[in-house]
Amino acid sequence: MANRRRLLLVSNSTLHGGGYLEHCQQHLQDFLGPNVKRILFVPYALSDRGAYAKMAREKFESLGYGLDSIHESPDPTEAVRKAEAIFIGGGNTFRLLKVLYDNGLMQPIRKRVLEDGIPYVGSSAGTNVATISINTTNDMPIVYPPSLAALGLVPFNINPHYLDPDVNSTHMGETREKRILQYHEEPNTPPVLGLREGSLLLVEGNKATLQGKTGARLFVRGNSPTEHKPGMDFSFLLAEGPEKH
Repeated sequence: MANRRRLLLVSNSTLHGGGYLEHCQQHLQDFLGPNVKRILFVPYALSDRGAYAKMAREKFESLGYGLDSIHESPDPTEAVRKAEAIFIGGGNTFRLLKVLYDNGLMQPIRKRVLEDGIPYVGSSAGTNVATISINTTNDMPIVYPPSLAALGLVPFNINPHYLDPDVNSTHMGETREKRILQYHEEPNTPPVLGLREGSLLLVEGNKATLQGKTGARLFVRGNSPTEHKPGMDFSFLLAEGPEKH
């Protein structure tokens, strides 16, 4: 894995009681730094791309950045080639990944992030597609991408919006933890980082650090899940591959 990557992988765009990206806006500004002036936004996870782009544009402009939405570009691949930074927003992960494949954007995005080192921000579905696959998304398969393989900017899975079991709930369906453990019943499945709402993972080269207001739960095939607080160094996950599990 190339060590030029710079990723900010956010569990959720809106935290209860706050506005769009409010809970992570300082992280965004610190991550993007003074050199980035414009963001390329990818709104493919929602059907109303215009309204989504409007909301994102208003937020980033309030933080001092310009924003171009890729759906408004006549040549999406060229937009990626020229981008100073990429932000892929949340919505339905299957829809998002299908459009990325359909528009031939998987390799161009990988090149810009892994080889050229431009900043990549993902939120929810945008975080899912940054990982090795979308196998651990919470979304329904409303459309069918040609593969569940994602951008592979990191060699593990993430489960955004990770929810702990509610001991007072009478719901009889599987908990999030049970679903992830079912995934790990399959051979050669990579680690899964359960990012609670309010948490985010900062990846700079070969270093990964948990940030935000809440912790994360790590699932490694064959091991018991482990609990981690903000500030945890997850760099070891960047060296791991599914063949080790």
